[in-house]
Amino acid sequence: MRVLGVDPGLTRCGIAVVDGGTGRSVRCVAVDVVRTPADAELANRLLAVADALEDWLDRHRPDVVAIERVFSQHNVRTAMGTAQAAGVVALAAARRGLTVAFHTPSEVKAAVTGSGRADKAQVTAMVTRLLGLTEAPRPADAADALALGICHIWRAPMRARLAEAEAKATELARRHKARLAQATSNSPKGTKQ
Repeated sequence: MRVLGVDPGLTRCGIAVVDGGTGRSVRCVAVDVVRTPADAELANRLLAVADALEDWLDRHRPDVVAIERVFSQHNVRTAMGTAQAAGVVALAAARRGLTVAFHTPSEVKAAVTGSGRADKAQVTAMVTRLLGLTEAPRPADAADALALGICHIWRAPMRARLAEAEAKATELARRHKARLAQATSNSPKGTKQ
């Protein structure tokens, strides 16, 4: 499985491609950070993110795009920019028919470090170790994009099994309700005395 991981942002948007092999083996294919100037118009900044993403999609042909889910932050303006960048990424992937998966920051941290409360240094250190990199990816946005790719590769099989189990449970519940309705309609109404 090839995953394009994206740590969305307007000033710095981390982007990485990670390949998953048998078991839990992962390999870094490419990593970078898309930067846009803070004083540029919003539309132009989003266009720069979109153009860079299109280029990565063309070059690396991922199977899925994993994006960090945006949570409210203290700075509403930053949260809005992050959400807008994430939307641009999701749109570009959807236009190509790619699956888009959103992962929470704590889910990514837990997958990579074992703790959903790990700090950026811990995430960077584990990403470096897991991928066998000779040096740590910088800035943290690059490491976060790699962590998203790893998280998705490791969690996708579990998510697929859960979705399959939920679908089976829904179908069983539907059949059970249909049998109950059938049994109720076939039962005698009772006799008058």
